[in-house]
Amino acid sequence: MTENDYKKNLTKAAPEISRLAKQAQNSTIIDNSFYTKYDVKRGLRDNDGSGVLAGLTEISSITAYNTDDNGNRQPIDGILCYRGYDIRDLVKGFLDDDRHGFEETTYLLLFGALPSKKELADFSKMLASFRLLPTSFVRDFIMKAPPHDMMNGLSRGVLTLYSYDPNPDNIEMDNVLRQCLELIAQFPLLAAYSYQAKKHYHDGQSLFIHHSDPKLSTAENFLKLLRLDASYTKLESKLLDLMFVLHAEHGGGNNSTFTTHVVSSSGADTYSVIAAALGALKGPRHGGANIKVVEMFDDLKASVKNKTDANVRDYLAKVLDKKAFDNRGLIYGMGHAVYSLSDPRAVIMKSYVENLSKEKGLHDDFLLYEQIERLAPEVILSGKSGTKKVSANVDFYSGFVNHMLGIPKELYAPIFAISRMAGWSAHRIEELSNGGKIIRPNYECVAPARDYVGIKKRG
Repeated sequence: MTENDYKKNLTKAAPEISRLAKQAQNSTIIDNSFYTKYDVKRGLRDNDGSGVLAGLTEISSITAYNTDDNGNRQPIDGILCYRGYDIRDLVKGFLDDDRHGFEETTYLLLFGALPSKKELADFSKMLASFRLLPTSFVRDFIMKAPPHDMMNGLSRGVLTLYSYDPNPDNIEMDNVLRQCLELIAQFPLLAAYSYQAKKHYHDGQSLFIHHSDPKLSTAENFLKLLRLDASYTKLESKLLDLMFVLHAEHGGGNNSTFTTHVVSSSGADTYSVIAAALGALKGPRHGGANIKVVEMFDDLKASVKNKTDANVRDYLAKVLDKKAFDNRGLIYGMGHAVYSLSDPRAVIMKSYVENLSKEKGLHDDFLLYEQIERLAPEVILSGKSGTKKVSANVDFYSGFVNHMLGIPKELYAPIFAISRMAGWSAHRIEELSNGGKIIRPNYECVAPARDYVGIKKRG
């Protein structure tokens, strides 16, 4: 069969596929009342939106409420801890020392302790030594049939690296740690090179491939690989490094990290586990939200000429009412499944974003982001039942940082993945160290029993 024959067959089959798709969908719609009847926690969430307790971890914790003596929960400003250390203290520590923090954060997540100066230097040197891809990998793999979507490119790259590993299926700890360290180091290269190939082959742009520099940090190297002139400012690299740290880990219950635990529990190899986590992160409900924030912001700027509080509030109300932007009724970057009064990652990021906005001549945009952050919670609370307060989440400012750094939207989710590879690695190690049982939740079947009817009697 030729490619033209295949396309003709596909066109001919399209109406029937559409009909069957509707049939498949209708056959799987479940009566909402059954979820109450069987006390099913949809999305593994309790009625208040918090996650059902499904495991234990020592890697990170999220606190959004205090409980009083009567058992009542009181919302508080969010607290995020990595291995027991408040993220605010970790960030302040490396920024006060005027150094990058992602390598130190990765060491902490993997090994459970803050490194000494020598341990950090040795660990950074080891990561730098892994910051390369197999011989001819860029030419023979990345440059051939580059995907339009960078997350698919990352997944494809990870699964292909399996074939280059001399011991890919061994899940003994020394081998798993080696694989994780290599992938942590290689992710920035996979993302940057895949983007360069996509830009060249699909968008007709010039192709350039820079080599990484072992003397540079993860953040510095990524900016070097991404830019034609390989240059960046100190403030730019510090802000990107900060983003890597803030996205590196967020509890065991988020979708991609839970996926890491689930697939690791089956005894699968590291490459399959990380590819599964990447698939989870790709979804717009998880890793793609900051793109929507930037797009909503651009739409607001184009739609609202006079940015008074009243006009911005009116625009946000229309967004919530599915009459503006993408008509989905979501004010992107606002609210979180766990945090209530504040997301500590957003608070930290905002405190450093203003300086970059001034350096880039985009301070007016920063002020508009602040205005949206102030007005959106009022609009959301006035437009729905319930009293849970909402605040800006990490996606609200991370997209703005990416935009100021000149990072294309195609790489927003891969940057999240570069960061989160550290957390996924820590959770994979934790699952293998404490596992023994495959993760297998139960689903109640609510389909009625039916008598079999022979094919001659089905009409």
